[in-house]
Amino acid sequence: MRSVLADPTRAKAGRPLWWVTGLSLSLLLVAGLIAWAVVGRDPYVASPAKQPARQVEPSLAAAALHDLEDAVVDGDTGAARALAPSGDPDAAGLLAGVVGNAEALHVRDFSLRYVDEEGGVAPDGSWAAAVDATWRFAGFDAEPARAEVTVRFVARDGRVGVAGFGGGGRRAPLWLADRLEVRRTPSTLVMVDGPAREADDYARRARAAVPVVRRVLPDWRAGLVVEVPASAHELDATLDAEPGEYANIAAVTSTVDGSLAPGSPVHIFVNPDVFDALRPQGAQVVMSHEAVHVATGAATSNLPLWLLEGFADYVALRDVDLPLATTAGQIARQVRRNGPPPRLPGAAEFDTTTTHLGATYESAWFACRLLARTGGEAALVRLYERVDHGASLGPALRSSFGLTVGQLTQRWRQGLSDLAS
Repeated sequence: MRSVLADPTRAKAGRPLWWVTGLSLSLLLVAGLIAWAVVGRDPYVASPAKQPARQVEPSLAAAALHDLEDAVVDGDTGAARALAPSGDPDAAGLLAGVVGNAEALHVRDFSLRYVDEEGGVAPDGSWAAAVDATWRFAGFDAEPARAEVTVRFVARDGRVGVAGFGGGGRRAPLWLADRLEVRRTPSTLVMVDGPAREADDYARRARAAVPVVRRVLPDWRAGLVVEVPASAHELDATLDAEPGEYANIAAVTSTVDGSLAPGSPVHIFVNPDVFDALRPQGAQVVMSHEAVHVATGAATSNLPLWLLEGFADYVALRDVDLPLATTAGQIARQVRRNGPPPRLPGAAEFDTTTTHLGATYESAWFACRLLARTGGEAALVRLYERVDHGASLGPALRSSFGLTVGQLTQRWRQGLSDLAS
């Protein structure tokens, strides 16, 4: 899904058969007769004039966007279909799907503003443009998401139609990309680019994650929004990520528009290529883990990653009956080979492209589990909240647990060594 660039065809001007200078009129007439005899008796046809390049029509495109806004607000699928390019049933179906999605998702504050074209118009009359979009899902998003998206237009039969959304190195909001299956409860909103059965499965896991979080964080009452693209490739497009950036993870919690602004909506985005391969219990742990991130505002937090990720796993695994051989099996094997890590895991260890990402998550969980067993769950929650609100880790750790960072690291390394023995 990239912008379409113009490549207009141009007719070549013809060259004269004879170049004559300094000759008499009679010689010129003779030369003309000879040329006529050689070339033949067909009538002379002048070279065609150059065709004018097709022009971008921003005012008509802006008007089409305005009409699409109205169709979404009014829930008018017929009006949306009419905004597709002439003779393009796929685009008509897509636009009707956008209206259907908006109704199911309770889209509010929806607007589309034409910004600028990208490249010229292709021979088929199509071009791409940057468009400022805003939207929110009522009942779940307190503030609208704001993102610049790519919209494809086609000028045909004297009008401009909307052909689709996405591409151009920008986020492609899932609800604008295809007709979705939507499941809603008072506490969960799940949208899936897939069959109804998959939507039911994801919705069930989202519903189950809410009480898991509230058992540890009872004050959390905001809802949970889960977006499930059709593939890892579509996840990259939804988040405007580099290809393969999330290839090794099952889900990620992120602001919808990529903003770090405090009010920006935060949703869970699933990589179905990984998530769907998990066993049922593992899939539920992943969903609960990401729900903790939503509840704690982790998408815009500056917490040390071992605490941010370890706490989410602590909550998700708190009431799961699994042996340490399962919950810490990868880090145990790594310690047997290389000894315990020298320090608590940071950004390098949590890089999504690393080969030992699972062991890193387990080691972070092990640190938070150690703290909860040392000073209690309430102390772990206080540590998380204090550091999340700006307190330095060292003083907060001493206040809650009577430990320095060095002492915690030493106990953590010893515990991993004992686990691996």
